[in-house]
Amino acid sequence: MERYSVSLEKFVKNLSLNIVYAPAEPSDIYLTSKDVQRPGLILAGYSGFFMPDRIQFLGLAELGYVAGLPEKEGHMALERFFSARPSTAIVSHGQEITQELCDLAKKYQVSLLSTDDSTSSIMAATISFLSVELAPRITRHGVLVEVSGEGVLILGDSGIGKSECALELMKRGHRLIADDAVEIRRVSRKTVVGSAPDNIRHFIELHGVGIVDARRIFGMGAIKMTEKIDMVIQLVQWEKNKVYERLGLVDNYTTILGVEIPIYVVPVKPGRNLSIIIEAAAMNNRQKKMGYDAAQELIHQLGLNDDIIPESQKIEVWEDYQ
Repeated sequence: MERYSVSLEKFVKNLSLNIVYAPAEPSDIYLTSKDVQRPGLILAGYSGFFMPDRIQFLGLAELGYVAGLPEKEGHMALERFFSARPSTAIVSHGQEITQELCDLAKKYQVSLLSTDDSTSSIMAATISFLSVELAPRITRHGVLVEVSGEGVLILGDSGIGKSECALELMKRGHRLIADDAVEIRRVSRKTVVGSAPDNIRHFIELHGVGIVDARRIFGMGAIKMTEKIDMVIQLVQWEKNKVYERLGLVDNYTTILGVEIPIYVVPVKPGRNLSIIIEAAAMNNRQKKMGYDAAQELIHQLGLNDDIIPESQKIEVWEDYQ
């Protein structure tokens, strides 16, 4: 599995941290672990399970413990911590950065940062930031829009009408996240989010027209930087002799980066208003998440047995990330 990194410069800027010492230019220092750690055990003398690639937090408890030790033992505790060469150490609560801390950071080439935030809040912000920046990711051809609060990933062959759907949905008050290329990241075991690559963000390609800037045409309210993917719409060419889902009794899923996502296969033919269909599908998916299933409700009202409802199935739309 490929490992990703984020520069110390971007990390410091996004979390509004102060750089006390950096062994190199912050733009040339990279963080590679999304896990964090509090180094109380190594300060007390136990170095097992200490992970130097993790960001370490020196809070009130850690520095209070060191301050309560005799001077020589306190120095040995800090020396033991910095000699393990953690990637970065953050002093929280606006605590005083002593000359001893600075000297040890320089001696062992450890990035030393500070913040006025509490340890818990800065740890939560760090985990949230790194979970996105260092998440496993793939880039796929498609369109990502937010429809009625649902993140909808629209897939289909080139020229089938994905970008036109996005355009119509924006006119109806929904928002565009990405067109043509969608960068998908798994930020947790159950969540994948999508965004657009920086160099093509907010641009839409329309066959026969060319490139348009959605932000300038529709305004800031019509675009969004990132969105959780709640469902997938697979657009396919209509085939006369093929039977398509009519009642929605079967729950279909596809897997993206190991996360199961509901998928709806929508056939395309002249005269179908795809944007309205996608809008209805998004609202129906939202209802299902809130506990109401219209298809099952119809079965109950008709007095039919629940046994006729088939089991859910999985649909593969691409070779998934391994």
